[in-house]
Amino acid sequence: MILSVKFIKKITSRLLVVIMIILGFFCVKGYNLYSDTIKQTPIEDIADNIQSQDNFTYYDELPQIYIDAVISAEDKRFEKHFGIDLFAISRATWTDIKTFSFAEGGSTITQQIAKNLLFTQEKKLERKFAEIFAAFALEKEYSKKELFEIYVNTIYFGDGYYGIYDASQGYFGKKPSELTDYEAVMLAGLPNAPSDYSPNDNIELAEKRMSAVLDRMIKCKKITKEKAENIMNENN
Repeated sequence: MILSVKFIKKITSRLLVVIMIILGFFCVKGYNLYSDTIKQTPIEDIADNIQSQDNFTYYDELPQIYIDAVISAEDKRFEKHFGIDLFAISRATWTDIKTFSFAEGGSTITQQIAKNLLFTQEKKLERKFAEIFAAFALEKEYSKKELFEIYVNTIYFGDGYYGIYDASQGYFGKKPSELTDYEAVMLAGLPNAPSDYSPNDNIELAEKRMSAVLDRMIKCKKITKEKAENIMNENN
């Protein structure tokens, strides 16, 4: 019994060493990918490129409930972390190990900016490390408000709408600042799976996603349960 325990410990320690070597290898590859990418698209130029676009929407022009809904749904520790969420990454990594996949990304809003604007959507380990290095650089360069602006002005909402302004106009015929609570929360949920949740094609699924966002807002203490129920019934 003692020998078997020692043997298991020995195998486990060696396995951990192998895993660390593999991770180190991909970490170096990821840094090289990050380094090569920012030579073509400098981190400090990203905001200027986005802000120069037509209909750019600033943070202060967004309804507070939309801001709260996005953060609750996508990255509840956005205002506190430094680019990556170690809790989310740990959870996602464990899920990936159990399912032998990279289905769970554990990506923060900052990482999503890096993935969408700097890298491809490929689920490769070196790309994930590159994304992390880029997230650190983005957090160093920009404020949380600026990062949030970049995110909501570039994400895809479905039906050909990129950015919160186009989505707001396209789905509801109004500016983001004019959105009702119902409309704001619905838009906050769309980027998770824009093709599936399009209000134009499947309002039932869109409202189901919206309900899930409201549940997360309740858990994050952004709204009360009563307020969430009122929002869901707003269009009835």
